Amino acid sequence: MAPTDEKTRPRITDEGVAALRARIGIAQPNPVPPHYLRPGTDAFRIAARSYGDDNPLWCDPAYAERSRWGRPIAPPPIVGGDSIVGEDVLTEADLARQHELKGDPLRGVHAFYSACEREWWSPLYADRAVLRRNALVGVLDKPSEFSGRAVHEWNANVFADADGTPLAGQYRLMIRTERTEARKRKKYDDVAIEPWTEERIAEIDAAYAAERPRGAEPRWFEDVDEGDAITPIVKGPLTVTDIVCWHTGMGMGVYGVAPLRLGHHNRRRIPRFYHRDEQGVWDAMQRVHWDPEFARRSGNPTTFDYGRMRETWMIHACTDWMGDDAWLWRLRVEFRQFNYIGDAQWITGTVVRKHLVEDGNGVHAAVDLELAATNQRGQVTAPGTATILLPSREHGPVTLPEPIGGATTLDGTLQASIAHFSRT
Repeated sequence: MAPTDEKTRPRITDEGVAALRARIGIAQPNPVPPHYLRPGTDAFRIAARSYGDDNPLWCDPAYAERSRWGRPIAPPPIVGGDSIVGEDVLTEADLARQHELKGDPLRGVHAFYSACEREWWSPLYADRAVLRRNALVGVLDKPSEFSGRAVHEWNANVFADADGTPLAGQYRLMIRTERTEARKRKKYDDVAIEPWTEERIAEIDAAYAAERPRGAEPRWFEDVDEGDAITPIVKGPLTVTDIVCWHTGMGMGVYGVAPLRLGHHNRRRIPRFYHRDEQGVWDAMQRVHWDPEFARRSGNPTTFDYGRMRETWMIHACTDWMGDDAWLWRLRVEFRQFNYIGDAQWITGTVVRKHLVEDGNGVHAAVDLELAATNQRGQVTAPGTATILLPSREHGPVTLPEPIGGATTLDGTLQASIAHFSRT
């Protein structure tokens, strides 16, 4: 790199980190409206199908009425996500501080979505409004072997039902580094996507044919042992069609990518997110997920998925394994490698701990899982962990967990999230 480039390259500075930390706890609106304003059973079904989940608990009222929930509940990925659900709740005090959020104190410093932590505290039923509050909750200045210095930026999105009942929290980790594009390109130069043989496709077809949700048969806490493997599921080989179907259920995310006139308005809102294609037409940078040539320009061998797709695949593996009477409480996923078009991922997991958890809502019979998404090259592209509450013959049916910090309100969950990440 030329000396002048080195001098002008964006840097992480003490001043920038301090300015970023000054934003912690300032509630802000989500950039775009929710994909589902009042999600009903159709939304539950469409969202679940977008990541390959056919569990009738989400979308078949006659089936769900016979479950412990008494009616369909939203599949876990709906209550969270970038812009799937949630109407912003902002106070006058919040609105008065929005000027403090203008600009990026680390502008130009590379950012990548590295990990996600999620908690679910209560089910979302059909045709209910969802409220949300969003804020930066943690800024951790860390040394990095990769770039010398990195900033871990944690953002919280917390959700509540229309009556104020806390539903879930999602915490997203963005890592800011001084990585150069040249180093990024070199990292992926040796990735080769090999064609699939008929025999390998037949193996995947057989795996798909054997998959099914556990459903109404309880998975009892007493019948699970540490070291048990969960039932694996397969996802792929990934196609552009899979990504199109994903967007139909999950929306277009925080960038609000839209077609035609709406696309024009969005480009005026975030012009830096748009570039001209080879015909001189404006298009969104998000097309790295479906335009192979544009993906190659960004240093990748071809198009690739979203980290959040593998997150939903891990959720799917958990809910298929645990059965209708259980509750997925916590999930953490890290995004370590790209998942390219043509790649397959096997979602596997192992029970690593059985324990009882006591909080303000009672005693919970819990199991902790270690999860992994592993591709056909043997690479773990996304390691994860989960905590699932199971029905127990001794301790009774699942009791829903207490929200983070014992909070009972939407803002309380946000404040508890800030306190949690200040101790991380």
